[in-house]
Amino acid sequence: MSWVFLRDLLSGVNKYSTGIGRIWVAVVFLFRLLVYVAAAENIWKREHDEFECNIKQPGCENVCFDHFFPVSHIRFWALQLIMVSTPSLLVVFHVAYRENREKHHNQKLYKNPGKIDGGLLCTYLISLILKTGLEIFFLVLFYKLYNGFKIPRLVKCDIKPCPNTVDCYISKPTEKMIFLYFLVATSCLCIVLNLTELSYLMFKYSIKRYLKRHVKNQQ
Repeated sequence: MSWVFLRDLLSGVNKYSTGIGRIWVAVVFLFRLLVYVAAAENIWKREHDEFECNIKQPGCENVCFDHFFPVSHIRFWALQLIMVSTPSLLVVFHVAYRENREKHHNQKLYKNPGKIDGGLLCTYLISLILKTGLEIFFLVLFYKLYNGFKIPRLVKCDIKPCPNTVDCYISKPTEKMIFLYFLVATSCLCIVLNLTELSYLMFKYSIKRYLKRHVKNQQ
């Protein structure tokens, strides 16, 4: 899979982000995207081939694997990474809209098209809310799909066409657990960063409005 689009998207968003937003971009790019591409993707690459059950009943191993891994870990994390980064496109599109509007009217309509104020502030806040909601949604979904954040060494399966309860073994469970905890931790860190940035912008906007109102009353 090519991640050039996601890299370019994060680079574009970085130009219009606050200081906290730039930290979020760094975390997503360095601690999620690069770790995913460089290491995690290889660890889960042959997860189906390395899943073994102590029986050779035709179809039993496949059914057990599908039961315990309804969605591939690696595809799940890839989908999450893409989805939580996509709301940032709203900010990029809004800035592009401002720039095109200035070109159309052939005059300067904004002090800085990329400055977070007015309508762009609302767009930015919406993107933060969407990113936070998607992060939480994927964490909850992962927990529900796999009954927690764990990778056991041994699972017992009694689903047909298995004739009885069979033992199935997952390869490199410790290594997979380390990367699983790492990806979950970085996802939680991104949630904290998004909530912090959301609170900061709302507080800053509230103070700005209060000062404007105060100055207006003084006049």
